[in-house]
Amino acid sequence: MSCKNKKADSIGKEALPRLTLPLYAMNAGDGPNSYVQNSSYQGGVLDIAKPIIEEEISKNLDIKDLSSTSTNGLWVADFGCSTGHNSFPAMQIITQAIYQKHAASSGIITPKVPKFFVVFNDVITNDFNTLFNSLPPHRNYDAVGVPGDFHGRLLPESSLLFAYSSWALQWLTEVPKVVGESGSPAWNKGEILYTKDRQEVCDAYLNQYAKDIEAFLEAKRSGDDEWRANEPSSSCSSCLLES
Repeated sequence: MSCKNKKADSIGKEALPRLTLPLYAMNAGDGPNSYVQNSSYQGGVLDIAKPIIEEEISKNLDIKDLSSTSTNGLWVADFGCSTGHNSFPAMQIITQAIYQKHAASSGIITPKVPKFFVVFNDVITNDFNTLFNSLPPHRNYDAVGVPGDFHGRLLPESSLLFAYSSWALQWLTEVPKVVGESGSPAWNKGEILYTKDRQEVCDAYLNQYAKDIEAFLEAKRSGDDEWRANEPSSSCSSCLLES
């Protein structure tokens, strides 16, 4: 059976503790088994997301809010960038959309081009060498690599304008403990999948996902009193692309 749309258990405001977990990165390099050569399906999501991203930036980005941060540049991040093959086009779309909104709002025919910085984030075992060796030569931003778990704080407070993540947030930080406990209604003995299992198993995975997403969002807005869920451009916008 498929998992029903049940409301997840209530979630506390505390971020998840740092866990010692296996770090699974996408296949490195650019050979036949690499992520670069085997990620066209994932890249196709961007074709669908492009008009959504452009529309949301055009409608919701408040240019007035940029005045206090523009002197230090405008910071965009991709959480779960892998080796960059699909990340580079996304970052180009986002920065170009922000520039166009900036130009349209300035009333100047040739406005000053904002300085963009793009943060490429993934687990510490990610192949950042391939990413930086593959950077587009004519990009409109400076690139920064920040390895680490995106469920925790990675960047200074109030520094991020727009956050993007595609095909990354669905990864859980851990297998729900209750599915491995023999006395639990959600015990999933002998199974590695849950799509055809009991509702208790589905709920266990849904609750774990909800906790992970809460930790991700709390880490991105922590310490920023100006952030509001209905005002995404104030500090950090998140484009969550689900398969």
